Amino acid sequence: MKNIKYLIIGILFGIIMTKSEAISWYRIQEMFRFQSFHMYGIIGSALIVGVIIVQLIKRYKLKSLEGTQIQFSDKNMSVARYLYGGIIFGLGWALSGACPGPMFTLLGNGYSVFLVVIGSAILGTYAYGLVRARLPH
Repeated sequence: MKNIKYLIIGILFGIIMTKSEAISWYRIQEMFRFQSFHMYGIIGSALIVGVIIVQLIKRYKLKSLEGTQIQFSDKNMSVARYLYGGIIFGLGWALSGACPGPMFTLLGNGYSVFLVVIGSAILGTYAYGLVRARLPH
């Protein structure tokens, strides 16, 4: 019962993703072909909201649900790491038609083939965990 709020947030997220057509293969294809602003508008809106929320967290020193201070740490902004990561992420997105959030939404909408995509994402994450120590960070 303690985690029911996360289930409710997940369901709401899925409804919003579905109603905004962010899970539509057609909309994603339009985006990659630069034929429509629809997905860029969704992604841009999410980026702007995220920046504003992070600034509010930093300014007002907000705490997590557990009461601990939320900390942001500086990261190594290596161009190669983001270039290779972006290429791998983009290839997965183009091949499957969904980034990680919509994968679960599509499964919830009855597209059972996304069990394969989710399983592949889990295997990819596991493989990364195995080789992480040998990768440049």
